[in-house]
Amino acid sequence: MVEDFITIVSGLPRSGTSMMMNMLQAGGMELLTDEVREADEDNPKGYREFELVKQVEEDTSWLPTARGKAVKMISALLSKLPSEYTFKVIFMERNIDEVLASQEQMLIRRGEQTDTVTDKSMKDLYSRHLRLIKGWLNQQSNFDIIYINYNDTLRNPQLNAEAINKFMDRALNVESMAEVVDKGLYRQRR
Repeated sequence: MVEDFITIVSGLPRSGTSMMMNMLQAGGMELLTDEVREADEDNPKGYREFELVKQVEEDTSWLPTARGKAVKMISALLSKLPSEYTFKVIFMERNIDEVLASQEQMLIRRGEQTDTVTDKSMKDLYSRHLRLIKGWLNQQSNFDIIYINYNDTLRNPQLNAEAINKFMDRALNVESMAEVVDKGLYRQRR
């Protein structure tokens, strides 16, 4: 049986959304991905993205196929989702300084410029965005949200896997979910 809701794994970029997608898949949940963005040094276990998500404001044709599955979406796009669908959102939280450090490392590896915006400006921007999107989410009747801390998941994968299983109201394989958490990928610590 396919659930009538769509599971969205969201948060800031570099906040642990790929790790969460891997946890859900290990737990037995089907993912909606296209694997266009291949695994690399920054995400050796894969990004688990679906490119059409980025165009949700113009194209929602993919949403019916997402029912009963998990799809990854940056938090800035959540407010673009149509109100006629029901969503369960696993919102990943991570120390913003770590997010910024991880983004900077990714840009350096790609040979891209890293000094176009100051860390303080980005931190202020991200903090404001998180306040706004969380406030918006709390007002939406078609969204059910759980906030999962990336750092805590690394420390207590079993506990967080159990919380997600309960939130999803499913029989996910909690042990398998906890086993895919790779503490070796926690490289940007603050």
